[in-house]
Amino acid sequence: MGMTGLALPWETKLSPLADRWETRVEPSEQLGGPGQATASANTEDAALAVACQSGDLRAYERLYALHGARMRNMARNLLGSMADAEDAVQETFLKVQRKVATFRGQSSFVTWTYRILINTCYDARRSRMRKKEVANEESEESVRPEPRASATHPALRMALERALTALTKHQRDVFLLYEVEGFRHAEIAGMLEITETASKNTLFQAKKNLRTMLEPPRSGAAGAR
Repeated sequence: MGMTGLALPWETKLSPLADRWETRVEPSEQLGGPGQATASANTEDAALAVACQSGDLRAYERLYALHGARMRNMARNLLGSMADAEDAVQETFLKVQRKVATFRGQSSFVTWTYRILINTCYDARRSRMRKKEVANEESEESVRPEPRASATHPALRMALERALTALTKHQRDVFLLYEVEGFRHAEIAGMLEITETASKNTLFQAKKNLRTMLEPPRSGAAGAR
């Protein structure tokens, strides 16, 4: 998967790299528990679900207004292309409209929507891989989207993009959802249909692998050569 143009604020999320990854604490793990904002979001989520199931088009417009930009950003990170991301988000909303009657409230309505988006991106990636195998060409490399990431650390950006492609698909997706998109493990678990523990373990392994690939060799190891 091409990672060109990864939508990530590099200065704040990767400096220093190890410290950033080790110190993040999820809101649900902080003292005091979820606040009033969380309760309000849950109320609106439930209201959106009911309105969408009743066929209220304004509810879909509200869903898009609240989450459309973030969905595009996430799809772009998963697919590597803004054009593909736009298509994935459009297809996702069509699927939400077709499947909304099957929503049973086992997760939040927004989490359910993001799960459809992720599966849509998976389908797009599989389709793209099949086309590459048939055509035996890498069309993805011929069209590079305009980079959105800052050029302040171009070497670090390129190194991370290469390292991300070396992760397993599952590790890469959990890393992007948590570190880039800012989702909590409970949300990622709902989107990927895994346990929170599995999400945390996968993220740990992804960070471990990235550190191995990105950290410079120790002086002792260099001197032994």
